[in-house]
Amino acid sequence: MHCPYCRHEDSRVVDSRSLEDGSAIRRRRQCQSCHKRFTTMETTALTVVKRSGVAEPFDRSKVINGVRKACQGRPVTSDDLAMLAQEVEEAIRATGHAEVDAHDVGLAILEPLRRLDQVAYLRFASVYRGFESLQDFQAALDDLRETGETPRRPALQPRLFTR
Repeated sequence: MHCPYCRHEDSRVVDSRSLEDGSAIRRRRQCQSCHKRFTTMETTALTVVKRSGVAEPFDRSKVINGVRKACQGRPVTSDDLAMLAQEVEEAIRATGHAEVDAHDVGLAILEPLRRLDQVAYLRFASVYRGFESLQDFQAALDDLRETGETPRRPALQPRLFTR
């Protein structure tokens, strides 16, 4: 680690603290040459390997954008999507692997989305799992009914407009 003041290579760690979500470590360091202190953030790199073999860093915004399309017209807020993306990243990091297949990211999205909004879940699953017939939709609906889960909040009720 180079000192940002004098560019000296040696520094010692004065204090280390983990961030609240455990995704990074904040370290206070002191340069051995100029004795000035500075802070570093250490994070683990999480890489997603696509079907084409291309590897890129995990990006929560890509999860949010992909799920946002499935949630279009549904009572799902941006905060809900941010929480979902955080839950997905935590689930992937919990596996302990530095590289994860894009397919595994999609699988990690399904369960939190199912709890968030069942219609959005069906939309996402239909594309992600490649539903080809009504039987595929029926099987997914039957699975939702078997679990007996309800979304974490009720769907909006239709409004009757009067003149």
